[in-house]
Amino acid sequence: MTTHLLYSLSWTQPECLLAAAALILAVLGAYLGDRAAGFLAWMAALVILVAGVLAIHFQAPAPQQVFSGAMVIDSFGAFVKALMAFAAAAALLLASDHFSGSTDKRFEFAVLALLSTLGFFVMASANNLMTLYIGLELQSLAAYVLAAFRRDDAKSSEAGLKYFVLGALSSGILLYGASLVYGFTGSLAFDHIAQNASSGNVGVIFGLVFLICGLAFKMSAAPFHMWTPDVYEGAPTPVTALFASAPKVAAVALLIRLLYEPFGDLLQSWRQVIVALSVLSLAVGTFAALVQTDIKRLMAYSSIANMGFVLMGMAAGGQAGVAAALMYLAFYVPATLGAFAIILAMRSGGTRMEKISDLAGLAARRPWMAFVLTAVFFSLTGIPPLAGFFGKFYVFQAALNAGLWPLVVFGALATVVGAGYYLWIIKTVWFDQPGPVFDRASGTIIAVAAVMTALTFPVLVAGLGSVEAWAKAAAAPF
Repeated sequence: MTTHLLYSLSWTQPECLLAAAALILAVLGAYLGDRAAGFLAWMAALVILVAGVLAIHFQAPAPQQVFSGAMVIDSFGAFVKALMAFAAAAALLLASDHFSGSTDKRFEFAVLALLSTLGFFVMASANNLMTLYIGLELQSLAAYVLAAFRRDDAKSSEAGLKYFVLGALSSGILLYGASLVYGFTGSLAFDHIAQNASSGNVGVIFGLVFLICGLAFKMSAAPFHMWTPDVYEGAPTPVTALFASAPKVAAVALLIRLLYEPFGDLLQSWRQVIVALSVLSLAVGTFAALVQTDIKRLMAYSSIANMGFVLMGMAAGGQAGVAAALMYLAFYVPATLGAFAIILAMRSGGTRMEKISDLAGLAARRPWMAFVLTAVFFSLTGIPPLAGFFGKFYVFQAALNAGLWPLVVFGALATVVGAGYYLWIIKTVWFDQPGPVFDRASGTIIAVAAVMTALTFPVLVAGLGSVEAWAKAAAAPF
């Protein structure tokens, strides 16, 4: 028993590091108080980056099951953990800057971010329904508090309440689906479920649909997106940056594990649900974004549409579909974080500016901010030769090879329509009459924005092939 435990702990050092760091920072925060919020955020970001590096280091040639099969350590988990660590660390750096000059800084932010990231890592390695739920709720409970972090602000409190109520509903849906799957297969373990689910029992299929719906909420796929615009708008901008990146990667990773491992033989059954979610997400996200005037609400609908493209890759099935979804996420995350770095820099006289009209003539006031927004929005649009173009290319190619050409046509049309709101912002930035001058951005924001902008280019030519090779290796277990 002791040997098995030590073996499991040796393979889960990233998770152990995050858990230990959360406890240590909680004690430090209680001792130092809120004045140390910025320092603790930097420490948490460093810990998360180290955990991401450890996740890459601790990947074996063959998947390793730990804790009696509750978790699995493999190349897929290493890829998504590294991506989530990168996103969470960037959001924490933005938070350290945001709360350093704010009256609502709290040391708990770093602790909650660490616990949420621990939940992401557990989700990425889940190998049974119990671990799936534990990881999901670990990150969700911390996220509910983060959404309402600005507790004296009505919008932030409303965002936290909506996220909590709807999140509890989605958890109930997911648990009901898990109970159906357990009842009809007699097991919680993914490998045992796979052996008993291949017959296509109707009860198992119903349970799977409920599980998909519960996870669709976490990745804000339509029609389970209703929380997204209000939470994005009401939560503090660094929290929104976190919600727009790492949790989506975690939900996608968990959904991939769920669909391709225990229910891989039911591809034709669940593909219909994934295609429907993709179409709805593309339609709702694209058309709703056209009428937004608040930049954070626009980013919310943009994220919904982008999840539609990720789902398109997942619907393709096989290793090619998984690799395409992972590559899309790898290109989506830096562009989104770059956009939120600029949103965080939109301050005039210390007042937050979050309307699209506030960006008027930005090129004349802050040329570097205009360049960053142009690069990241061109990437999200899918304009070559930026990284977002290759993300869309890979998911379109995977879907075409799977015979899903109607979905590809719809995705291409959504891309064209979606270009409208991105180009509208770029037009506002470059050609409209200048508005109020923004305050000078901090070095942290400039550094994060610079890194994210650099990553929107084809990862400096040679990097594109490296990301593709890594994504294909991560998809190998499926």
